[in-house]
Amino acid sequence: MEKIQYPLSHKIDQVDNYHGTLVADPYRWLEDPNSAQTKEWIDNQNELTQKYLGDIPDKNSIKQRLTELWNFPRAYAPLKVNGKYYQLRNTGLQNQNVLYMMDSLEGEKSILLDPNQLSDDGTIALTDWKISKDGNYLAYATSKSGSDWLVWKIRNITTGEDLQDRVEWTKFSTVSWNPESTGFYYCAYDQPEDTETYEALNQGQKVMYHKLGTDQSHDLLVYENPEHPDWGFDPIISYDGKYLILEISKGTDRRNLIFFRDLDSQDTFTELIPELEATYKFIGNDGDLFYFRTNYLAPNGKLISIDIGNPERNNWRTIIPEGQDAIETIKISYNQFVIIYLHDAYHQIKRFEMDGKYSGSIKLPMIGAIFSADLEEFLSGKRSDDELFFVFNSFIYPPTVCRYSFISDTVQEIEKPEIPFEFEKYKIAQIFVKSQDGTRIPMFLVRKKDAAEHQVAPALLYGYGGFNISITPGFLVSRLVWLELGGYLAVANLRGGGEYGEEWHQAGSVVNKQNVFDDMIACSEYLIENGYTTKEKLAIEGRSNGGLLVGACITQRPELFGAAIPAVGVMDMLRFNKFTIGWAWESDYGSPEDPEQFNVLYSYSPLHNIKPGIHYPPTLVTTADHDDRVVPAHSFKFISALQSAQTGDAPILIRVQTKAGHGFGKPTQVLIDEYTDIIAFLIKTLSISQN
Repeated sequence: MEKIQYPLSHKIDQVDNYHGTLVADPYRWLEDPNSAQTKEWIDNQNELTQKYLGDIPDKNSIKQRLTELWNFPRAYAPLKVNGKYYQLRNTGLQNQNVLYMMDSLEGEKSILLDPNQLSDDGTIALTDWKISKDGNYLAYATSKSGSDWLVWKIRNITTGEDLQDRVEWTKFSTVSWNPESTGFYYCAYDQPEDTETYEALNQGQKVMYHKLGTDQSHDLLVYENPEHPDWGFDPIISYDGKYLILEISKGTDRRNLIFFRDLDSQDTFTELIPELEATYKFIGNDGDLFYFRTNYLAPNGKLISIDIGNPERNNWRTIIPEGQDAIETIKISYNQFVIIYLHDAYHQIKRFEMDGKYSGSIKLPMIGAIFSADLEEFLSGKRSDDELFFVFNSFIYPPTVCRYSFISDTVQEIEKPEIPFEFEKYKIAQIFVKSQDGTRIPMFLVRKKDAAEHQVAPALLYGYGGFNISITPGFLVSRLVWLELGGYLAVANLRGGGEYGEEWHQAGSVVNKQNVFDDMIACSEYLIENGYTTKEKLAIEGRSNGGLLVGACITQRPELFGAAIPAVGVMDMLRFNKFTIGWAWESDYGSPEDPEQFNVLYSYSPLHNIKPGIHYPPTLVTTADHDDRVVPAHSFKFISALQSAQTGDAPILIRVQTKAGHGFGKPTQVLIDEYTDIIAFLIKTLSISQN
């Protein structure tokens, strides 16, 4: 293999002192995305990457097959408001999902909002939407080029026309309509400087109220706390329309405060939960009796009630106690608590009466998951409804809209897409791997049914391991193409996630972060030692925090992998807190300003553990120029250092997507192009022959 000549990434004399440790940062200049130098560097890197990928003979056939498989109609769970149903749909290759309205499930579907009409290239996405209580208005949020910044507008549902209202500088928050449907509560930041829109720290969030028909400059400040600029808010209106509840968190820490106020008064907020001691998620209320999902003294979660007239802790009542499985979501529907549990990283749904008595389970088709179970468009059903909608999916089960009837206790598959793929030829197994310290790590393995038990094949191992996020069985078209190529798909459930509750999360956070990498390495070694694959045929992949995971694994064990795909990764663990929302990740990573935590961060930071003279595996880093969550400088600096240090001939490449962000809202065509490049890269570097 001919050694690649990489574009020059010049070094500057930048050295920082961390608690007496001098740390060089020669690629600091790449932190400025607007400089001519950085833009030229991006162009040169993209030119090299596209030349390498363009020479792969199988690339066109991969794109053709991806496009064919992607072209299936997709639907999300219908949301019922004031007698009408609202549903996101996609005919197949539309760049963005379209919001429809219908009088009944079987009725004619009319387009309420088509974001594909908002831009020529599909880079404006419908990011969030909320129907007013009376069903007259749609509040909808769009984001541009993948940015986390949202712009909210209001559409008159009857006329289909937008009002003049425009609410800007919001992110990491939805809106909550007031009971009269005359306005809504939302959260916003101060407008950043023009040159820092995508890099400036996001702190000092405020709770605001917007009245329909008025300019945003007249919006009312509902709550702020300048003494706590790191607080973030989620305003919720209780189902009975009586209370405004604020769920208040610090960064990405799942522990939160609960404040509330009677909507009929302008009194100050009552601090119901005044300390950051545990997670409290408001579920609903019966008058002054509030229901919360919490992990207070219950790492796997439980359901409690608090009488706000007698809020002392000794008056709290446990309705559904902690069990063996972690609780992910609770909804009140048909006057029952519907609870989604995580059982060995896949979903089970159980029902309970309002007094906590178990009343049955909702049968799911196979080992799988409710798609984005905490979002209304994927799990919908209000307290007065006798039906519950959800989208079920798995590795080999496409997203299927299901309707559960409380009356008949049956699940009906309303819309299951037809895809030209032989699902019946594949199977899902779950393996449990011992990590370095003996901890039992679940790993899903997907492959053909007729494959011999220990038949060697190319394997793609995916992991995340952080922020209490659970990685459940999920459907991706790109995985189907990988399986057709004869590859194995492995998905590891690493510590740091939420698969087994808060203790599992903490076991992979801050000073325990190395456990996550050990878990991933143990799963890699298991696949090799048990004859499923070889080092030369094993690729690892991860996104965001999972990109950090991949970066740490290849710098700690470069000889273990045949290829690596770190996407939009957090690679500089000494400066992650300097940009946008990065400061909020200190709850999971720790802070470089703390001497002990600095030592831990420095010990695994991918950027700082690259060593010259090492044969690093073929690596394709992916990022985007508008990523304002994990700023692309992480990837820029990492790939520069890796290219400089690489001793072997294995390619070290970066793919920088323009007019895109961290991942959400990417146009379909952009996704197809990106996955085409990734699969083509794996075909070449793992020496996969197409049959």
